[in-house]
Amino acid sequence: MRNVSEYLKRFRENPKNVRFQDLCELCDYFFGSARTKSGSHRVYKMPWKGDPRVNIQNFKGKAKSYQVRQVLKAIEKLEKNHDA
Repeated sequence: MRNVSEYLKRFRENPKNVRFQDLCELCDYFFGSARTKSGSHRVYKMPWKGDPRVNIQNFKGKAKSYQVRQVLKAIEKLEKNHDA
């Protein structure tokens, strides 16, 4: 896997041009293996209550930009909770 900070920087700068596989690698790093890997979707379980999942979808080899933003938001929340 590439440097995590490099992925985060690139995804924040341009969430519309993210390869699905790169987003999967980042999610695997932060959230562990996807609990669902069926078809074009992957679902990752989050370690907090409420809406405890992130769902990402492969669309012609790319990740959907709104899902990239959801992943980035979940990572920020995870890091914030870890620092507290």
